[in-house]
Amino acid sequence: MIQKELITILDNEEKIKALLSDLVLMPRIKALEWSRLTKQTPNMKIGYPGQHLASVITGIEGSRTGARGDDLRDGTEVKSCSRVDQLDTCKSCNEKVLRIENICPACGSSNIKRMDDSKWLFSIKSELELKLLTETVKRVFLTIADYPNFEDGDFSTIRFQAFEIWNDNDRHKYFKTIMSNYYHKIFLEHIKLNPNKTPAPKNFWPFSYQFYLCNPVKVFSCIIKNANTEPEIIIESLISPDYDRSLLEAEKMPTSLLSLEELQSLVKNIPEAKLKSQISEGCSTKELEVICNGKKINKKELYKVLPFIDEETRGYLELRNTDKISEAKTVYTRRT
Repeated sequence: MIQKELITILDNEEKIKALLSDLVLMPRIKALEWSRLTKQTPNMKIGYPGQHLASVITGIEGSRTGARGDDLRDGTEVKSCSRVDQLDTCKSCNEKVLRIENICPACGSSNIKRMDDSKWLFSIKSELELKLLTETVKRVFLTIADYPNFEDGDFSTIRFQAFEIWNDNDRHKYFKTIMSNYYHKIFLEHIKLNPNKTPAPKNFWPFSYQFYLCNPVKVFSCIIKNANTEPEIIIESLISPDYDRSLLEAEKMPTSLLSLEELQSLVKNIPEAKLKSQISEGCSTKELEVICNGKKINKKELYKVLPFIDEETRGYLELRNTDKISEAKTVYTRRT
């Protein structure tokens, strides 16, 4: 539950624009200029700017604890990641290539693998830390900077988004399960095998099956055009700091993340009326059933008819075997 008495930062939209310009965009442009000379990455480290951004989005100040302690005064945990200016790789000679470079400086090849794989990291090294993250912390605030037109090779348009997961709300219950599974099934098992080596932290991948199953709610989104020269910040959505998050719809999950078996199961088990409300305009549930029951399933046609599934539909899905220890299947219906 939002602690409205702690919301002290107002005029959030203008402050967000100013903060992004001062702490992220303008320093990045200078870094890009120097990068052409030094050949060093201009990658913007989003950790502390992400905490500043969380404060102006939520309206809640930090707790003056730096890297340790609560990130916001209400106990919110802030995690940030940036997929902007990642270091790329030449497919021909395997040398590293800067994002601003169009050809490999080593071999001259234009066959470059552009990277887009940054993620949120959660370090859990004890039962106490697990309890802190999944019980004491009520809100997990996730920010990400990426390229919305990455597949088109457009690296001059940047997007910032922020999502929230609330540990004390049943709709986000899988986050607690995922983190608990990491600690008990991965961290502790690795420690047993190699007591002298600390396992890697939990990788929580943006826009993955796990991510959507946690029912994250988006509270902020903006696009920056001409980000490499003269940035123009366009705020697409901003949820008021005191707005009841339980009234927000969770992000819709792309059906392309599901296996054919999972999709077939959904089509079979979801009430037709519910399924019909999610089917693309001009398509029918009959078309979907025909595609799913065919001997050779056309994935493109399937995704075209049913491109996304909503929060209620995801209640019919389970964590996959790699993510769960053992738990009974439950169908969650969001309360209104």
